[in-house]
Amino acid sequence: MYYNNFKDKKISALAFGTMRLPVDASGAIDEKQTFDMVDYAIAHGVNYFDTAYPYHGGMSEIVDGKALKRYPRDSFYLATKFPGHQISSSYNPKEIFEEQLAKCGVDYFDFYLLHNVYENSINVYTDEKWEILKYFREQKRLGRIHHLGFSSHGSIDVIKEFIDYCEGDMEFCQIQFNYLDWTLQNAKEKYQILAERGIPMWVMEPVRGGRLAKLDPETESQMKKMRPDDSIASWAFRWIQGMDNVTVTLSGMSDMAQMVDNIKTYEKKSPLTEEEKKVLESAVEKMYDSIPCTACRYCCDGCPKGINIPLMISIYNEMKFAPVVNASMRLEALPKDKLPSACIKCGKCSKVCPQKINIPEAMTELNIALSKMPKWTDISKEREEAAKKLKTQQKTSK
Repeated sequence: MYYNNFKDKKISALAFGTMRLPVDASGAIDEKQTFDMVDYAIAHGVNYFDTAYPYHGGMSEIVDGKALKRYPRDSFYLATKFPGHQISSSYNPKEIFEEQLAKCGVDYFDFYLLHNVYENSINVYTDEKWEILKYFREQKRLGRIHHLGFSSHGSIDVIKEFIDYCEGDMEFCQIQFNYLDWTLQNAKEKYQILAERGIPMWVMEPVRGGRLAKLDPETESQMKKMRPDDSIASWAFRWIQGMDNVTVTLSGMSDMAQMVDNIKTYEKKSPLTEEEKKVLESAVEKMYDSIPCTACRYCCDGCPKGINIPLMISIYNEMKFAPVVNASMRLEALPKDKLPSACIKCGKCSKVCPQKINIPEAMTELNIALSKMPKWTDISKEREEAAKKLKTQQKTSK
């Protein structure tokens, strides 16, 4: 594992993001797998662990705390976030912060972030009646927060405005950053602004929720010829390794295989060559028509119909890159009231979407696309009939 310097600290270049921990059949966090992954991470040099108040329905902080409690407190860095991005009638930073300390079983947080400062939440963070920044400034003075920063899915203007508002209090900024969003989400300009302001960058969504771990066959073939022993996902991480202002790259690893592969990629710093970058540039051109969902699930909490929106968008994107058969199988397993046709177009989802996706429009488009494609059950019947026909022909020919 290689490390980057941040003030008086040496931080592992790869961090364990805990938004997508392994889960069991009931949907609860699989604690044994999580503990095993934490143990493997620490044994291989990872010392930064990132969680947040809403992750896994509030359970991520608890499980992370239990896993890390088995190690000396000064052997790891723990980060969590204040949920000012969540729509609420009131905000109480003291109540949330004390709860987080108790859930994680710690006396202080090494890194603390104001979660997702974007167009819909900046007014919460800057509203003096909630005293959010004032409270966390005081916690830093008291040593209960060692470093204060913020994460953002917002526009360049929002990021600038918030940095100015905080008057030098933000020591780092965590943004969505990968080779697809370099142009698609203006990540290039955000990177440049943070570098100009002297604010180190933390990376989230380096593989875009797994989207960059599987590319088109032609691109993957090129990658394997150039680096036969490396995974497709590793290219996304190595693209980031070439960025000087990046201190930490968070990966939301869901199983041990992802952990092992990512740690292998971070054994040493090995940024992409110019030739390799061109391969990714070509891959990006083929992906521009996909919907930029990262499966953060902010949209799901307020959906009155309980639709699994990230799943729907994932299926829609899959229909653009893979055979429609896979989409049919996944959708036909769902009840009718959870399909995109159940969307009532209330727009609550779009208001909280960090990617600014017009979700009702996407649901309409997906529903239209689904109405035009054959059902998996029909395809199965056709294949069964074809198989029977083939057997009959083979018997006759004999």
